[in-house]
Amino acid sequence: MNYNTKRLVAALLAVPALLFTAACGSDDGNNGEAAGGVAEIKGKVGAKPEISVPKDGKPSDKTVVKTVSAGSGTPIKGSDFVRLDWTVEKWGGDQELGGTWAAGATGDKAPRRQSIEQIGKPSQQLPEKVLDAVKGKKPGSRVLVQGTAGDLIGQSLNTSSGISAKDVLIWVIDPVGAASVDAKAEAEGEQAPSEPGMPEVKSPSQKAAVITVPKGEKAPKDLKEQVLIKGDGKKVEAGQGLIAQYTGVKWEDGKKFDSSWDHGGATAFQIGNGSVVAGWDKGLVGKHVGDRVLLVIPPSLGYGASPQSELAKNTLVFTVDILGTV
Repeated sequence: MNYNTKRLVAALLAVPALLFTAACGSDDGNNGEAAGGVAEIKGKVGAKPEISVPKDGKPSDKTVVKTVSAGSGTPIKGSDFVRLDWTVEKWGGDQELGGTWAAGATGDKAPRRQSIEQIGKPSQQLPEKVLDAVKGKKPGSRVLVQGTAGDLIGQSLNTSSGISAKDVLIWVIDPVGAASVDAKAEAEGEQAPSEPGMPEVKSPSQKAAVITVPKGEKAPKDLKEQVLIKGDGKKVEAGQGLIAQYTGVKWEDGKKFDSSWDHGGATAFQIGNGSVVAGWDKGLVGKHVGDRVLLVIPPSLGYGASPQSELAKNTLVFTVDILGTV
């Protein structure tokens, strides 16, 4: 749900300055003959890695991309949606600067928050050069990316974070899963009419849905949901990355405030762990791939807990096409 993604990610990061837009490619192994050392990575894939550097050693003078452990399955393609665990440290700093293992979760039983990204598109959590390093790898792999902040982050480096362009950063990325979904896909099938008291939904192909709030109806105080198109895909589980098309309007005036169609098509986010508004977690976990879901979300399950949000007092209405999971 793009409307709040940037704010959410900034809150998760240990070093919010590590928000990047640098775009570069990467190859497995050293990019040319490199002098100097490479960090040693220990630990099992899926668990937080142990990172150590050679004692009294200097880091490689070239950016290094290395497969620490190879996974299995289909190699990740350039436009795939991926779910990742990752961590980043400064060479010799012995301190985590950010990552999913440090982010925690919103509840004791909630899955750990992970990064949900699409290869080849700007990321709010990883430099594009780092994200690009998982391309061609297989889910279940562990990948090391080591290089200077200037090379990996480029002009997007915020030096107020205390990191200079010459500082060497060590990233370890575990691609947990990957999925290929057409960014222009949408739920298919005959759409059911809205139930009494629910907004009317018209869904023109390849465009944002047109949602009409019923006149004279008071906004519900509880979450309301309806499956408009029933899919036959897998059940959505908490902790997965959910790939979707969506449109959102405000109940109070019916005005659209966001749609995936306004941002190039399908987007992805982690579900069931507080990474999105509670109404999405409650309304979409347990649904199925291929479903089109209508949600009416009261402020208490929307942005009510974020007074700074311009939607804090609004009841939100969404249609969500569930296209896949990762």
